[in-house]
Amino acid sequence: MKNQVTIRVPATTANLGPGFDAFGCALSLYTDVTFEETDAGLEITGCDEAFTGPDNLAYTAYCAVLASMNEELRGLKIHIDAHIPICRGLGSSAALLVAGAMGANILRGNKLSTQGLLNITNAMEGHPDNLAPAFYGGLTASMVDGGLPVTVSFPLHPGWEFLALVPDFDLATSLARSVLPEQVSRADAIYNISHGAMVLKALELGDEKLLRNAMQDRLHQNYRKKLIPDYDRIEALVRTTGAAFCLSGAGSTLLCITRHRHLVQVLEEKLDGITEHTWQILPLGVEFQGAHVLTDPE
Repeated sequence: MKNQVTIRVPATTANLGPGFDAFGCALSLYTDVTFEETDAGLEITGCDEAFTGPDNLAYTAYCAVLASMNEELRGLKIHIDAHIPICRGLGSSAALLVAGAMGANILRGNKLSTQGLLNITNAMEGHPDNLAPAFYGGLTASMVDGGLPVTVSFPLHPGWEFLALVPDFDLATSLARSVLPEQVSRADAIYNISHGAMVLKALELGDEKLLRNAMQDRLHQNYRKKLIPDYDRIEALVRTTGAAFCLSGAGSTLLCITRHRHLVQVLEEKLDGITEHTWQILPLGVEFQGAHVLTDPE
């Protein structure tokens, strides 16, 4: 049995406006994590020293999967090559959990299904909106039923372009969740259900006008945008181009979805003039493969 494997996991954008804690999409930005079993000890490289201990998410997921299979934990070397920015709402935490779960499963004989790995990591993360597209790729909608995640994949029109606007400041998910209300009105719940259904159909049809109108939210974005400087000005600029606009996950990244290639040029020309921070513009495609082995185990 081989003792080394590299897992590539895509970035993910969650919520897509009204699909709070349910919708997610995998994007063409990646974190690669290499796992090598050794005789003893734990060595983690490629990341900040603060993340090189046993609470590293890739390692905790690795251990959780071994425990579920009643497998003995050996020594382990982990190397992280991360291109997904941390604490920016692009699924950096989910990527490490997915990598750790897949790495452990592959090195110990692929005893668990992808659904089994999703069950384990969802119990750790608490919501499957990033995890599901990271595992399966593409556009997904998920729910938790009886304590277990259930995921369905949806078709995407090939003409969409996703632009991630990544700022020079982070936003911890814990802070972004702390500003949300404990209860919402029936009217707001109905608003999100109806708009969420339209988002999925608009993405399938390639209907930019429908997507722009449907990608509105009353459950989380109005509260979270107060934590993101320049949010309203950037949204106003993006909407003048006809593109759809939302928070990516909990933020701080902002997401634009469009059928028109000129949006990048508009943002490059005008973004600096209306913002106080530096925003990196990342044109991204949809990753349909999801997490996969980059280097086969020996």
